[in-house]
Amino acid sequence: MQVALHSQPACQRLQHSARKCRRGSACRTSLRVGAAAQPSMPASGSRPSAVPSSGGSSSGNGKGMLTNRTGRLAFLDEEGQVIRPMPADYGFRSGGARLYQQDYGTIPKGVVELSLDNFKRELRSLRRAVRYNELAEVAQDARQAGSSPGLLGRVGFAAGQAVRSVFARLDIWLEQRNVLNELTQAPQTEMEGELTAEQKDVLAKLRRLTLDDAAVSASEKSRLAAAGGPRPSLPIRAAYTSLCWVLDVVYGGRPIERFWVLETVARMPYFVWISLLHLYESLGWWRAGAELRKVHFAEEWNELHHLQIMEALGGDLRWGDRFLAEHAAVFYYWTLVVIYLISPAASYQFMEMVEGHAADTYAQFAAENKDMLETIPPPLVALNYYKSGDLYLFDEFQTSWRASGDVRRPRCNTLYDVFCNIRDDELEHVKTMVACQDGSIALDLQNAEAMAELASQEKIATLPPWDSDDEEGTTTRRTATKELQ
Repeated sequence: MQVALHSQPACQRLQHSARKCRRGSACRTSLRVGAAAQPSMPASGSRPSAVPSSGGSSSGNGKGMLTNRTGRLAFLDEEGQVIRPMPADYGFRSGGARLYQQDYGTIPKGVVELSLDNFKRELRSLRRAVRYNELAEVAQDARQAGSSPGLLGRVGFAAGQAVRSVFARLDIWLEQRNVLNELTQAPQTEMEGELTAEQKDVLAKLRRLTLDDAAVSASEKSRLAAAGGPRPSLPIRAAYTSLCWVLDVVYGGRPIERFWVLETVARMPYFVWISLLHLYESLGWWRAGAELRKVHFAEEWNELHHLQIMEALGGDLRWGDRFLAEHAAVFYYWTLVVIYLISPAASYQFMEMVEGHAADTYAQFAAENKDMLETIPPPLVALNYYKSGDLYLFDEFQTSWRASGDVRRPRCNTLYDVFCNIRDDELEHVKTMVACQDGSIALDLQNAEAMAELASQEKIATLPPWDSDDEEGTTTRRTATKELQ
């Protein structure tokens, strides 16, 4: 839920409502809906969506949101704590393509209209990328972050500039003949010209964040050496190494963009598993593991929020990053379909490696930038996910807590808290992937020991599972039960 930060009586009333809501689950639902109020959407998807800085109502459903002349919004969690969200959404897809913002919860348009709208946005972004030399901006950002490209990086940059130059001349030629509309301002200049002083300050801090690739590699090697375990097969190792290579070479010195690409690809395995498990069920081949689909959906829902957090930080702002990440995601989807069809355990092992690498990366990033991250407010999408009060799906993917009983309820007061939460989420994914490989996921889902103990204590009648063939060659079921007392 969002409120005007400087409307103190309104804040007090909503804090009282939040405390009352803790008494029942029905109120939690209303808090969840109220949290969908969103910042205003810019005219173009290539610019950030800023939290309103003037009075008046915001577009969208507007539930649970109050504004006054100052208009500065804040998030109110179910504990009654008021948290200031990040003052702008810096992503390319801010507005209608972001959770909890414009059109949240509505059905999509038809595929033709969707594809044409996206083509128009991406075409303009592509033209700007080649005409205003986006590749040079990327190289400059990497140099400012202290990342120096190797021989392969320099060769790739030179080849990319040659291709860009050809397309830039073609774009100008088509524009002069009125085939394409006139292109005006470079995207970053246009974006930064519309930001307030506070929004510019946050953006400048985001651009100063760093990531030490060598430290991440050392941490990963140390973790693998301590864990031991079986070595992955050559195809799994090749797929994993290629992903890490792209992240290290292409995204050196650009950690937010790197995280966005990583999260884009990291969602694909969950799509694969949900699709194939549904196919097996439809064909009647396998239904005993249908519960896994619910766990994998909760994992994918978690990764979606990671992705949107990185987008809100500007990770998807450049056309080249979107082109690479989205095509890599499609490639990995079909690669993992083949792997899962042959060996589900190998597919889970690949994802264990990816999630372990992600946890090491986020841990290093949070430690390396702690002081800076603690001065940046959390994005709105992070507040809605971690502090909405409705954490069913958040709990569902953390299968390890079923045995321990320790339910996570993370903090989300600063961007540092957000990255610590993401790091811990990735560690939970690793545990689930290990459980899927060794078969213990079945015990986590069934919670067989707890069920047996409860049945014993409460004198509940239990029905054993199906038997195999009996002496007469027909399938029977044991009917021995405990009598109710």
